[in-house]
Amino acid sequence: MMKFWSIGTLFAVATFWYSGNFIKNDISGQRQKLVQDKPNILWIVADDLGIDLGCYGNELIYTPNLDRLASEGARYSNMYTVSAVCSVSRSAMITGMYPVSIGCEQHRKQFKDSLPKPVKPITEYFKDAGYFVTNKGKTDYNFIHKKEDLYDGTEYKNRKVGQPFFSQIQISYPHRPFEADSIHPINPDHVKLPPYYPDHPLARKDWAMYLETVQHVDIQVGEILDELDKSGLSENTVVFFIGDQGRPMVRAKQFLYDAGIRTPFIVRWPGKIKGGVINDRLINNLDLAPTSLKIAGLPVPEYIQGQDFLDNNTIRKYVYSMRDRRDETVDRIRMVRSERYKYIKNFYTDRPYTQYNAYKKNFYPVLTLMQEMYKNGGLNEDQSRFFSDDRPSEEFYDLNNDPYELKNLANIELYDSQKNILKNQLDKWLIKTDLGTYPESPLEINYAKKLMESKFKENMEARGLSPDISNEEFLQYWEATLLGKNKN
Repeated sequence: MMKFWSIGTLFAVATFWYSGNFIKNDISGQRQKLVQDKPNILWIVADDLGIDLGCYGNELIYTPNLDRLASEGARYSNMYTVSAVCSVSRSAMITGMYPVSIGCEQHRKQFKDSLPKPVKPITEYFKDAGYFVTNKGKTDYNFIHKKEDLYDGTEYKNRKVGQPFFSQIQISYPHRPFEADSIHPINPDHVKLPPYYPDHPLARKDWAMYLETVQHVDIQVGEILDELDKSGLSENTVVFFIGDQGRPMVRAKQFLYDAGIRTPFIVRWPGKIKGGVINDRLINNLDLAPTSLKIAGLPVPEYIQGQDFLDNNTIRKYVYSMRDRRDETVDRIRMVRSERYKYIKNFYTDRPYTQYNAYKKNFYPVLTLMQEMYKNGGLNEDQSRFFSDDRPSEEFYDLNNDPYELKNLANIELYDSQKNILKNQLDKWLIKTDLGTYPESPLEINYAKKLMESKFKENMEARGLSPDISNEEFLQYWEATLLGKNKN
């Protein structure tokens, strides 16, 4: 006897099937469950982003999409990266490990090693659990890998019906060179410069350009969120938005002050995280790995050093960060931070903070500006300190009273107790965690030096400038380029 279904019943069945909650036979006759019983996880990672968003209190900038994301999820105010450079930071994020524990602390190693056993990129755990794993953009990891082995592709839309995805989308902004935003321009006269910067038209223009480039980040985030909405995936996708480090600025990128390691962090998880929440807990970005595994219902390997930041039983008291060779510039700095205090240990006290770095010399106009002003006595005491010929072995800051980290309290007896707490904490962490080899291989250093010399020459000649240009002449170039000043 033929059974007739009503239009409503047929519609319900069709909807049930389309939603991925239907069981059917595949070609081999085996039963295949198409139900997606695990959440999707999406990391959106911006390149060189400080906390310069509307939702973080910057009233000049136009970031409606990120402000919307924050209103729909949690905005974390104390996310710090384990390093202030991309390849080291990204290596930590994908493994859940401190870079100094897995040989990934040097920036963009040429002679890379495999990860030490049993450490694996967390992509492998997601793949083993049936997730479709993608990465749209760069990897930039400091260990031997093939992108095609780590990821199934670049687009999560290519997964099977009902298959959950773990995906990363890399946004190249606001990495230098900056890109103007003609639709929502930023007036340089209105920007707020940190006090370690001189109040100079070139510094203001450069900062305004940075903020306009951040607005391009927001546009791309809007496109990503719209695609999730159109695909019907928003309700079952946990979205993480983060920068791989802090601002691409003097005394920020590559250094362990908050400007270099503090980045926005927003998490939207519909039905699980209340919208508009502001969370002040301390987080290191290596914590993304174990947290993502836990969200997916997967076990977190015991070796992972990150912590599940959604677990209130594992609240951090301290975060750590590190600085080693960055391009051709050899250095070693370690940092520990509590909610209020920061302790920094400098290992190369005989070297200036501003020892030569071709990348920064090439793309940081304010670096050349401040070098010229320092030479001519044009910087105040707070601004000059970063350009001295050496540096102290210890730095200690009360961040509640000195958020710009200008007053080093390391030798002030009143703060000895608090300083020693963090110093001892860092010493324990170094013994347990810092397994790096120092000094690094001369072969690696020399390779980086030659590479950066070549890149510097190439970029300068593309501008019609000599690689041997003086600071005075280079400053004239920047003023002519950014401010329209006549070099004559």
